[in-house]
Amino acid sequence: MFYSAVILKNITVTSDPVCFADLLQSGINFTDGLPMLYFPRWKSVLIWLVVLAGFIFALPNFFSAQQLSGLPDGFPKGQIITGLDLTGGTRVVLASPKITAEDLDKSAAVMADRLSELGYDNARINVQNKNQIRAEVPDVYDAQLIKDLLSLKGDINFRQAKIVTTPDPLAEGLVPQDSEIIYSFDDPPVGYIVKKAPVLTGEDIADAEVGVNTAQDSVITISLTEEGTKDLADFTTKNTGSVLAVVIDNQIVSAPRIQEAITTGNLQITGDFDLETLSNLGVVLRSGPLAAPVQVLEERSIASALGQNYTSYGLITALSALVVVALFMVLSYGLLGLISVIALGVNVMLMIAVVSFFGVAVGLATIAGLVLTIGMAVDSNILLFEKMREDRRNGYSVVQAIESGFSRARACVVDANLTTLIAALVLLMFGSGPLHEFAIIVTIGVATSLFTTYTFSRLLISLWVRQSKPTVIPARFLKLVPTNTKIGFMKLSGITAIISAAACVAALVFYFTMGLNYGIDFDGGSSVELQSREGPADLDDIRLRLSELNIDGARVVQGKNENLAELLIGSQDAGDDAEQTVVVKLRDEFEQDYDFQRVEVVGPTVSDHLSRIGNAALGLALIGVFAYLWLRFRWQFAVGAVLATTHDIIIMIGVFALFRFEYNLWSLAALLTVIGYSLNDTVVVYDRVRDNLRRYPQTRVSMLVDAAINQTLSRTILTSLVTLLALIPLYIFGGADIGSFAVMMSLGIIIATYSSIYIAGPLLWLLGIRPSDVSENAEPQTAS
Repeated sequence: MFYSAVILKNITVTSDPVCFADLLQSGINFTDGLPMLYFPRWKSVLIWLVVLAGFIFALPNFFSAQQLSGLPDGFPKGQIITGLDLTGGTRVVLASPKITAEDLDKSAAVMADRLSELGYDNARINVQNKNQIRAEVPDVYDAQLIKDLLSLKGDINFRQAKIVTTPDPLAEGLVPQDSEIIYSFDDPPVGYIVKKAPVLTGEDIADAEVGVNTAQDSVITISLTEEGTKDLADFTTKNTGSVLAVVIDNQIVSAPRIQEAITTGNLQITGDFDLETLSNLGVVLRSGPLAAPVQVLEERSIASALGQNYTSYGLITALSALVVVALFMVLSYGLLGLISVIALGVNVMLMIAVVSFFGVAVGLATIAGLVLTIGMAVDSNILLFEKMREDRRNGYSVVQAIESGFSRARACVVDANLTTLIAALVLLMFGSGPLHEFAIIVTIGVATSLFTTYTFSRLLISLWVRQSKPTVIPARFLKLVPTNTKIGFMKLSGITAIISAAACVAALVFYFTMGLNYGIDFDGGSSVELQSREGPADLDDIRLRLSELNIDGARVVQGKNENLAELLIGSQDAGDDAEQTVVVKLRDEFEQDYDFQRVEVVGPTVSDHLSRIGNAALGLALIGVFAYLWLRFRWQFAVGAVLATTHDIIIMIGVFALFRFEYNLWSLAALLTVIGYSLNDTVVVYDRVRDNLRRYPQTRVSMLVDAAINQTLSRTILTSLVTLLALIPLYIFGGADIGSFAVMMSLGIIIATYSSIYIAGPLLWLLGIRPSDVSENAEPQTAS
């Protein structure tokens, strides 16, 4: 029997005596305190309060903004913030090579002021990667406008100047020591010799307004401060007839000649600018200069219609995954499966509540993380239910089987979730943009899944036990794996080792000879999706026009339908500015005939950084998991788990190389997630091996490993299947990037399932694991 005697130790019943008595009458036994199914009233109330709080904080998402405004002030009103890929808009990443953290924050604040002044109050400005600022502006599709507005430093000053009249004034010694040469915005530019000491600076400007003068020219009228007015009056009085150059970011935008003393404190700037350009310049002057010059490293924009499509697809994907997983759990576990579905619903609700409360932006990456969490959240329930059924077959009463299931699975569930969490945290540390969103939702999902599994679903099961006093485990309607398998996995280990070794060698050969097909995330370049305004997209015409633009590495492929064309342009190998120049050329050439549905531009600075952190993320994830497993188990378990996971990564990399799948940020996310998933599977097998070693120290290790794989086979197969089912809607409705992520995840799950069965267990035997390696750390036994 699971328990040899009823042992009551240090039990204090402070509340809810009826529940405790019911459990006693059910024949439940105890070890070390209260049983797993016993909940004091205070704990039950606390759990329900958490669920209620989650419901309250998630509820605003089902109301319109007008309905929320009518609710009481104390009621939570935070709603999910949709990301750019669901609403449409523009994202740019700007950087300054050498800048302090203080100046970076100041520049971010100035950028926020500029966007706010133009009415973009929903813009999001965030500092990232020590010297970068990411700006996201929903519902704005003119990326060039945003880049011009934010990249202009706005350092303005007024200096005495004279026009250059000789070809080389420096060589001729015409530039005094207190002066320098600055060129104008004109085409061709005009050179001026200007004094280094300014007459006025940006600090002397009180306001700047855009308008039209009597000649119908666009002008900026600048109002000066009191001190600036005095300085200008003094200078113009003494220097009538001189040129006063208006210098912005070391370029002259206007150079009027002083006709008379200016005492009013108002100046007008005119130039060969359109009204929009001058309007932006006025915004820049009013907001003040950035703390340091910046350059655009990355640009991504998506049209509103495409964002709305992604929103619909995202909702369909999430709901479809919920329905598929719910149906599978009910068919596989009956009433227990229904309880897990209720817990899963609460899990999703808590995730929505957390996201709403903290204002996390939700995009396709978040939906991908949510779907993955849905698939993996039921893994803990599957593990619990399989242990319950196993103990019931071993002669335990129903309540004892449920108790032992929760008790024995707890450490394994925690280990499996923490290994997944390690991979997510690595992605959270190194990722940005969509990957950051994905890592956040997976991290939240791990926390909420642990709560719903070991508190809420356990509470529901305890209520069911108390009310129904069941005598049988609820029947299942679907059985995919036989109850007691006795497959000789260790006998096949020699064959599988040869197959795996050959596969790894082939994968490495493919990698070193063919290389990876890097996307723009890691190799730099541009990806533009064009939609024809009239009829099908003419790919031949697009190719011809591209060739005339003299853009290196440009190719055109058909989009999802005949009206769409995708332009893929490799890195120009000439710095970040060259990548931005490419997009300007494309807009000038195609915007009359095509709508720009999606634009992605990644400069070499960003791609090099992503490439470095991608490799670092994979390595750090493996190191972190290795350290955790060594502390949690023994060194053999840690080495075996890391080797099995490395085997999975090598094979996936080989598949990328062989089939020329694009390797981008989503591929990295898939690899890191597969690391967590593979380790999850392996830890479940290793946990059972450790139990078997403790329980049967005289039995041959190979037999114990074989038994462990067979005992966990049902859970391994079912968990893999339910996760694959959850990924199917992601592939169908998720779009190109998310769809490829789903494919890579599906492949990774299949490989991870294979390695946890055929590689991880035999590795323990090869590493020489012995019962004595675990007996010294043996925990109080919960099984006999």
